Amino acid sequence: MAFLNGEQRDPRLNEILYPPCDAARTKDLVRTYEPNKEFADKGHISPDGLLRYLLSVENDVLMAEKYDLHDDMDQPLCHYFINSSHNTYLVGHQLTGRASVEIYRQCLLAGCRCVELDCWDGSDDEPIITHGFTMCTEVKFREVMEAIAESAFKTSDYPIVLSFENHCVKQQDKLARYCREILADSLLVDPFDSHPLEPGAPLPSPNLLKRKILIKNKKKHMHRPGAKRKSKSAGEPVEPKPASLLEEAKEADTPSRPVSLAADAAAGEDSADESESSSDEEEDTQEVSVEQLKAKQEKGTAASEAAAGTAISALVNYVTPTHFHSFEAAEKKNRGYEISSFVETQALQLLKTKPVEFVNYNKRQMSRIYPKGTRVDSSNYMPQAFWNAGCQLVALNFQSLDLAMQMNLGFFEYNHRCGYVLKPDFMRRVDRRFDPFAESTVDGIVAGTVSVQVLSGQMLTDKRCGVYVEVEMYGLPADTVRKRFRSKTVPNNTINPVFNEEPFVFSKVVLPHLAMIRILLCEETGKLLGHRILPVNGLRPGYRHVALRSEGNVPLSQPMLFVKIVVKDYVPDAMAAFIDALSNPIAYQSELQKREKQLEALIEDDVELPNATRPEPAHPSAEARRTSVVPVAAAAVAAMTRSTSNGGSLQKSAEAAAAMPTPPPKGQFIFTVSLTDSALVEAVDLDLLRKHPAYEKVASKQEKEVAKVKKKQGRVGQMRRSQTDSMLSLHKDQLKQETTVLSKYCAPLFDTLGALVKERHEQQRRKLNDVLHRQEMELKRQLDERNKAEKKELAKRHRDKQELSRMKREVQQKHINMAVNEIQKASRGPAARSHPLSQLRELHRAKDEELARRQDETQRELARQREEYERRLTDELKQKCDKLEHEFQ
Repeated sequence: MAFLNGEQRDPRLNEILYPPCDAARTKDLVRTYEPNKEFADKGHISPDGLLRYLLSVENDVLMAEKYDLHDDMDQPLCHYFINSSHNTYLVGHQLTGRASVEIYRQCLLAGCRCVELDCWDGSDDEPIITHGFTMCTEVKFREVMEAIAESAFKTSDYPIVLSFENHCVKQQDKLARYCREILADSLLVDPFDSHPLEPGAPLPSPNLLKRKILIKNKKKHMHRPGAKRKSKSAGEPVEPKPASLLEEAKEADTPSRPVSLAADAAAGEDSADESESSSDEEEDTQEVSVEQLKAKQEKGTAASEAAAGTAISALVNYVTPTHFHSFEAAEKKNRGYEISSFVETQALQLLKTKPVEFVNYNKRQMSRIYPKGTRVDSSNYMPQAFWNAGCQLVALNFQSLDLAMQMNLGFFEYNHRCGYVLKPDFMRRVDRRFDPFAESTVDGIVAGTVSVQVLSGQMLTDKRCGVYVEVEMYGLPADTVRKRFRSKTVPNNTINPVFNEEPFVFSKVVLPHLAMIRILLCEETGKLLGHRILPVNGLRPGYRHVALRSEGNVPLSQPMLFVKIVVKDYVPDAMAAFIDALSNPIAYQSELQKREKQLEALIEDDVELPNATRPEPAHPSAEARRTSVVPVAAAAVAAMTRSTSNGGSLQKSAEAAAAMPTPPPKGQFIFTVSLTDSALVEAVDLDLLRKHPAYEKVASKQEKEVAKVKKKQGRVGQMRRSQTDSMLSLHKDQLKQETTVLSKYCAPLFDTLGALVKERHEQQRRKLNDVLHRQEMELKRQLDERNKAEKKELAKRHRDKQELSRMKREVQQKHINMAVNEIQKASRGPAARSHPLSQLRELHRAKDEELARRQDETQRELARQREEYERRLTDELKQKCDKLEHEFQ
């Protein structure tokens, strides 16, 4: 229970709303994960049970609700990040890649909610989808729509946006017809009455648009003759238009797609969304007058084109493309249903120059970001920069599994992989201001501190190589940390490498809601073996196992990392002690009391200073002033004499003299009066003077100072005894630790000696066996040579082949019989002992027995030495402890 509450619990949780783990909950966990029933009944957990718990789903590195649908899905559509794809139809390169229908199914099944369709007029009167003015292949528009209708809501029920890049001139009516026929009821044609297409009206929510498909396409409107077109303002930026693709298509005899060089492809790519937003009107819709329609009818194709444009435009509602003029103009129009597309370079420029306005723009309406046309290798930009600005449709090339795509897959893995992630509150509310480049704490958001300690790994790869781990963070520019935290490389161990690194600390995370931790595992060559992207606001502190993902964010079955995570609120260094005191005031007071006791030995008691001053001598009375100088002096001398004779001190005599009247100033007239002798020689009682307040005060002061000195001496003695006991205890602990270490290595040392003895014995036995084997082989060789010599002799004497063959068989048989006889002689019979082979075997057996005997003797000697060594350690420890006690007495 202490482990669960101390290590595995988030310290930021409220103890009332989220009570700590109690004894009943702990017993349930033990019963669930402990395999030993006896241990479970007693409430104990074994290492195997603890390992099962640490590997269980209950101990996942993220909160369980992160995987579920935990976001509020009733907010307007512009309040969500939406998983988006760019040039979805392409499998590879932007210029020479292959177009595929299957890629649409894969993207939708992966959770993508916005796919792009580049529509062109086909050669067989069927619209196609391809990358214009390149060498990419093409697919049928109808087949793509069928694939979308089939896979649209397999993974998520939330709405899909079909982003049309429409280059069709004569076949737009078929686009609209296929959309209506194939998508059927899934296609949202008319806006909801509760959310009209009016300025200031909010967009519908994902829940309201469940299982609906929205069309994003250029929208055309008809107006009456005489209506004036509104011109652009002088200061508004105008993007340069590329060569008109529509005019080229009109001039062609057939609607075939032209092919040009790579430069034309790049221009066509950048013109994709520019063509969507190239209207010159403030309304940003292409207006066609009746007179213009009549002029086009004279050419023979104008009427059908207008009808087709009207048909496809009727399908566009809540995602109406518009050309972006400025943030001020968009705020003035306040049309939430309009969406602007930005190439990444333009979006970055806006983000650098007007970051706060960009965030406010995305609070009202949606924006789509797409890669620049020069990314012909289908690479991606980092989406985090645009998520920081609240951009909803950050479109990426799904076919490239680079770092940006991995971040996108990891970001949308959560919230039940529905493709929608709710933006933080301050990026949705109009009364909140947010700067994506903020370096200080955002208003209303508590900054955090995250620490990740990589301890070990399990079953990382089947290769034999060195591995290391990197930990990165992505979020606001102030929170982003890359290429800083890297563990050591563990060589040639991918089964269970131990890193045991110092914690990687991200001391201040300004905005945890947008920050993500990326933990990546790499070979020593830098090749990625696996990674995991974790949202910071969903991390669970404690000891956790992090299951790794592949480049495509597919869970790997075995590789995982064992880490310790610490998550807490950020506290500046200057306020750390104050926050600790607030969080645990009892411990803070205990620390203060401890310090106070430690200072008692160094601080003296307060010394009471005398408040009374020495009394001034009384002025001589009138009677005294009438006395003469001589009697006064005589009385003083007599008083001093008496005080000295009675044992009084010189100091008391001086006091007595000082108490006498002082002589008058010179020249003063004095009346002489004769006094009696009794008045001059009055005796002083010392005991009575000792009771005088002045004397008692000085004596009391003396007693206090003496008591202080005695008290200090007592403290010194007490400290000396305490220090003596402490030093004695420290020396004893040191001796015990030394003895423990010596005892710890006693068994390994003697076991090593025993193993060496056994190994030496085995080596000697192998040598004996080798000698016996060589002798036997030598005997066999001699027999073989004799057999060969006899066969050669027979070949010389006999020329008949049959006779020679028969004689060789006889010699071979004779050789076999001879070998058998030699073996029998060596094993039994009266001549067995005198046979060389038998003698050799007997010698081998004797040597083997001698080796076994010596080994037993050595093992017994080792056992005796081990017992003596352990006994000597115990005796030496006792002697040294006795000696220390004698020295410290």
